[in-house]
Amino acid sequence: MSLLTHPNARELTKSVRATVLVFKDPRSQELLSRIERVAPSEANALIIGETGTGKELVARHIHHLSRRSKEPFVAVNCGAFAETLVESELFGHEKGAFTGATSSKAGWFEAANGGTLFLDEIGDLPLSMQVKLLRVLQEREVVRLGSRTPIPINVRLVAATNVNLADAVVAGHFREDLFYRLHVATLRLPPLRERPGDILPLAEFFIQEHCQRLGYNRASLTSDAERALLAHSWPGNIRELENAIHHALLVCRNEQVQPGDLHLLDMRPQVPRHEERLAGPTASVTGPAALDAVLNELFEKNLPDLYEYIEETIFRSAYRFCHGNQLQTGRLLGISRNIVRARLEKIGELG
Repeated sequence: MSLLTHPNARELTKSVRATVLVFKDPRSQELLSRIERVAPSEANALIIGETGTGKELVARHIHHLSRRSKEPFVAVNCGAFAETLVESELFGHEKGAFTGATSSKAGWFEAANGGTLFLDEIGDLPLSMQVKLLRVLQEREVVRLGSRTPIPINVRLVAATNVNLADAVVAGHFREDLFYRLHVATLRLPPLRERPGDILPLAEFFIQEHCQRLGYNRASLTSDAERALLAHSWPGNIRELENAIHHALLVCRNEQVQPGDLHLLDMRPQVPRHEERLAGPTASVTGPAALDAVLNELFEKNLPDLYEYIEETIFRSAYRFCHGNQLQTGRLLGISRNIVRARLEKIGELG
């Protein structure tokens, strides 16, 4: 079994990013083999996977296995910057280029020169920035904001997204020419539910790590807890699993983790049994009835901070539905973009 850990894992405690990957499941081993074949090349790479599947860890491993391993690895979240600052952050600016630019500043491309630049959530880049990024990839040079002098750069680009960029191209949200420029070496990270062989090894890793960090004696999973972990759908992937283990260690008794300690929630709509009998086997419950069913199930669990949990779940779902577009998320929920950004910062989506 191979294992990858994030070098700054503890700094990411409030983030949705995965801090460790294991490669025990056959699908994961196949992915690792593909990573090892892609890494030594100089080709741009595109990593596709749901939030929390470990895209940055894969990017770091690509860098580690490449000829650039001794050079910088720079990770940038494209959704973390206001649209007015994206160009300055990526390509740099000169003194006086805009109000507040009191000195010249190199961008992330220059910071990664000679190494690897990881652009996470590249689908969040505005179309205007996509044009400039394409030009940088083609010409292999950047022009700082407020300057006309090109600066040569030697950077390998690894991009990541949790949305289907091909669909975004069709919808007009992503440039087709940039898509094909990135779509040279593509790596698809299967969600945790599709690689069940990794679930228990990951759980054991998190038990050991958190017990050590908390100063607890080593706890263990009961057979029922293991079955619960394997049966769960893991919409939050590895980060959700780590949070479940962390919570279990705080509340379990006698150093034995029981299913109830894991605090697992399945937000998929459930059909109440009495309605299922009345409706028949082929009918499905939708709309308010389905929502009521899910809420009633949550109410029965008597969970702490339930209102905040439901509010955050609705916000995350809306944000994913809008493919990470802050403006569209605000319109969908009827809130301002400032509120959207504040909420993203609170839940760790802005870095």
